[in-house]
Amino acid sequence: MANEIYKWVDDQGNVHYGDRPTASNQAEVVALTYRRTDSGSVQKRVAAQGEAETAREEKRAARAEEKQAAEAAAAEAEAKQKRCETYRARLEKFVQSRRLYREDEQGEREYLDETQTNAARQRVEELIAENCSS
Repeated sequence: MANEIYKWVDDQGNVHYGDRPTASNQAEVVALTYRRTDSGSVQKRVAAQGEAETAREEKRAARAEEKQAAEAAAAEAEAKQKRCETYRARLEKFVQSRRLYREDEQGEREYLDETQTNAARQRVEELIAENCSS
């Protein structure tokens, strides 16, 4: 550290500081005071900054998890809505059709009797209740 710091003003009015006096006698000595840095307080401050950074990272991670959970919930709600629409369309088809059928392994139509038709309608109504409850 320099022993003395000098302050002077040049002809244009600009203030300058330096560790050596100028040729002109306009330089004045600036009184400096300082105190030694307490290493304990520096360590505490560094530790506090580290803890604050850790807390910020934890908050960021929590927000990212919340965002991901919200996106997953929105995707699930959208999928559930699509299933609801599909099942409602299927039920409408069941109601409007005179005869229902399903295709067997050979691709041939196998017509449902009244009991099977009612069971299929009931199953679709259950799926509607499950997926369209919101």
